[in-house]
Amino acid sequence: MMRELVWLIPLTPLLSSVLLMLGSGRLPRRLIALIGVTSVGIAALLSLALLLDFLGSPEPFKVLLWNWLQVGSFNAQIAFHIDGLTLVMMSIITGVGFLIHLFSSEFMQQDDSYARYFGYLNLFVAAMLVLVLADNLLLLYLGWEGVGVCSYLLVGFWYQDSGNGRAARKAFIVTRIGDTAMALGLLLLFSEFGSLHIATINGLAAQQWQGGGAIPLLACCLLLAGAAGKSAQLPLHTWLPDAMAGPTPVSALIHAATMVTAGVYLIARLHPLFLSVPTAMVIIALIGLSTSLLAAFSALCQQDIKRILAYSTISQIGYMFLALGVGAWSASIFHLMTHAFFKALLFLAAGAIIHCLHHEHNIFKMGGLRSRLPIVFWSFLFGSAALAALPLTSGFFSKDAILLQAYLVPGLGPWLWLAALLGALLTALYSFRLVFVVFFGEAHTQPDKQPGLRMSLPLAILCLLAFFGGWLTIPVSDVFPPQSSQHPALWVEVISITVPLLGLLLAYLLYAGKQINRQQLQQAQWAQSLKGFWRRGWGFDQLYTWLFVRPYHGLAKLLKNEPLDRCYHGIVAIFQNANLALAASQNGRLRSYLAVMVFGLVMLLALSLGAQR
Repeated sequence: MMRELVWLIPLTPLLSSVLLMLGSGRLPRRLIALIGVTSVGIAALLSLALLLDFLGSPEPFKVLLWNWLQVGSFNAQIAFHIDGLTLVMMSIITGVGFLIHLFSSEFMQQDDSYARYFGYLNLFVAAMLVLVLADNLLLLYLGWEGVGVCSYLLVGFWYQDSGNGRAARKAFIVTRIGDTAMALGLLLLFSEFGSLHIATINGLAAQQWQGGGAIPLLACCLLLAGAAGKSAQLPLHTWLPDAMAGPTPVSALIHAATMVTAGVYLIARLHPLFLSVPTAMVIIALIGLSTSLLAAFSALCQQDIKRILAYSTISQIGYMFLALGVGAWSASIFHLMTHAFFKALLFLAAGAIIHCLHHEHNIFKMGGLRSRLPIVFWSFLFGSAALAALPLTSGFFSKDAILLQAYLVPGLGPWLWLAALLGALLTALYSFRLVFVVFFGEAHTQPDKQPGLRMSLPLAILCLLAFFGGWLTIPVSDVFPPQSSQHPALWVEVISITVPLLGLLLAYLLYAGKQINRQQLQQAQWAQSLKGFWRRGWGFDQLYTWLFVRPYHGLAKLLKNEPLDRCYHGIVAIFQNANLALAASQNGRLRSYLAVMVFGLVMLLALSLGAQR
């Protein structure tokens, strides 16, 4: 019975979104919150019921709603494919999404656009559900584009500030670069296989593309570009730190449960296609590893609490891409799930700090909040421990699986493992830098309120998930090939466990105990320059400004007065002058009107008499 009602899961938040946007300004705030939160809660309960039903009989199945397009032999359907991977993604989207909606009902309750906010948020969840449920790549692309539009609307939610509008446009344009590449990749796949059905493409690719080739590599690279754009990986990662312009719960939804996981899901869903092109797998692993390290160094030098978490998200998604590239499919999705728990927790806790501290974002203007905001402190402590992959936390189990799988890759394995260990060290360092600076030491800003029940309850639930989520088992054995039973030497695992603890110790010595003098370390000119370089995101924004933005503006100015435009300007001038002449004839004098009427009548009579002759 539950399997026949799958369509209700994306439909519920979609209908809620339509209702909230149509009724905006006329619905009371309590009803707005009730509709917005309850719709995602219903979707979460339905997803849970479907998951329990699937675990009882773990066989993938398809739900066909209707035929969407029929052109010749091509047939695109509105159809949903449900397997273990789909259910893991649905559970994350609706479960974590519900907690974020509940948190938002208090965080945004004073905002004038309360209904518009929940309308956009519900639409975001609906689009992401369509993306992960899609049985074919055309329907997946519909959800993909829907997520992109919703991100633009939510990042620029406070559009009265021009800076927020710029951030929203940047997010939309940068991700559109990847989306365009992905669209070309879909066209290439269709030209090769004559279908966009995911199972068909995976099956044919596994048979016909073994060993790779120019066309398979091109198709994989185009799809990878789309994934890199949505998941903020090199070189299309620059939009995500600026996306912090939106409300903090939006950041939690984008970074934890929805948009940035779309690229990881795409590659995991098409894993037989990528497995058939070994070069593409290496590229995915190198992009993920490079992005992880670059973002970790940048997070270490940020002062804005949300930008630290933004760069942390880029880094952790890089770990997922590394796992995808080395064939650790289950580990990648497992880390996606645990990351959703602890990153949603960290963003919501950051939102609570900003909410209670007069909208302060600079971590060095906080301090001493351990006793003043105890719920937020414990939330940050649990979230940071999981992010740093300290033993027994959820992040430990998923990240350790990625590190060990990376070590086992023939040839490059030990080097990938060492580089990933450096990323783990930096992650622990910037995570607890945040904890020690914000919650310990001298207080610089006093909170003027405490988070209420609707903010505290999601934090408490996410604390439990961030700590115990690593003990969950994800039902993806029906999707991915079985993992190798090979295990690296014990010393490899011991080092993998020890490195995050060293990062924690180093953060304590630098920012809490202060046995290491940070100011003395930063006095050298090269240290200041390097810190500024990392804080600016390694200069990618400046590079893109020089390479693309300024030449585009220059070309636009050059073509502003091109000769062809003068023709159109001439047409406009003719009609403007004609309008002025007609307006001048309307002078309000009855004698003039009668004269014109008589003149017109005489002309009509003369024309008619001339026609008769």
